[in-house]
Amino acid sequence: MWEYTEKVMDLFYNPENQGTITDQKEGEKVVSGEVGSIACGDALSLHLKVNEASGKILDAKFQTFGCASAIASSSALTAMLKGKTIDEAMNIKNQDIAAYLGGLPEEKMHCSVMGEEALEAAIFKYKGIEVEVHEEDHEGALVCSCFAITENKIKRVIRENNLKTAEEVTNYVKAGGGCGSCLADIDDLIASVVYETPTATEQEVSTTTKPTGKLTTLQKITLIQQVLEQEVRPVLAEDGGDVELYDVDGDRVQVQLKGACGSCSSVLVTLKGAIEATLKERVSESIVVEAV
Repeated sequence: MWEYTEKVMDLFYNPENQGTITDQKEGEKVVSGEVGSIACGDALSLHLKVNEASGKILDAKFQTFGCASAIASSSALTAMLKGKTIDEAMNIKNQDIAAYLGGLPEEKMHCSVMGEEALEAAIFKYKGIEVEVHEEDHEGALVCSCFAITENKIKRVIRENNLKTAEEVTNYVKAGGGCGSCLADIDDLIASVVYETPTATEQEVSTTTKPTGKLTTLQKITLIQQVLEQEVRPVLAEDGGDVELYDVDGDRVQVQLKGACGSCSSVLVTLKGAIEATLKERVSESIVVEAV
């Protein structure tokens, strides 16, 4: 049995701002954002009334189908929105909703994520932005077929919430909570995000000066990736070329040369003179670079 805070239980038993917005005066605009589906177990419609002159949210209501956390999260979000401008509302994240409630069980964090997504959809509609064009979550490969969750959505939630395990991903977006066949794919996505977004500790060793201490495997890969991105790729791009990190095995670094670099007659010069020399200078003298 999950342990809910008093705030969660209060808003579950006595939800505020339930329903739709029916009154609308001249100079006001009513928009709605919908996420989820009843078939998947949770659905939320968020309704906003906005003063078009000031951009201030005059009223916010919700309709939700879900558990106590879904109802409480939706009610909390509407309370947080009233009186804010649209631009201020854009800064509200799922962590803010959970904090307003005094916390949520990890297994119920997807309810706060649903609130953030409904808010984003409503704001897009208010601004006249096509959700299907700008909401990258719906693009990319489908990872979890049980809940129709894409690779891009999983990556975004991993980044925003610093998730480290497939179980945490399931708690936040339900992916992997059905048949479980996608759990290995989720682990791979977590690893890919760790490599592309270094932690604060890793960023400290990822400087333009070669680190003096011994690097962990993860730190070395992160530093190599950063040097390639910041120092090597911009130079290659000037001649229509590109490089992508393929694998790191100890001091053996494998890369893929692309664009003009892949067919250039001086590919060895690029590989050793530009890429390997830079990595030797910035990461380790013992690094050897190979093309795959």
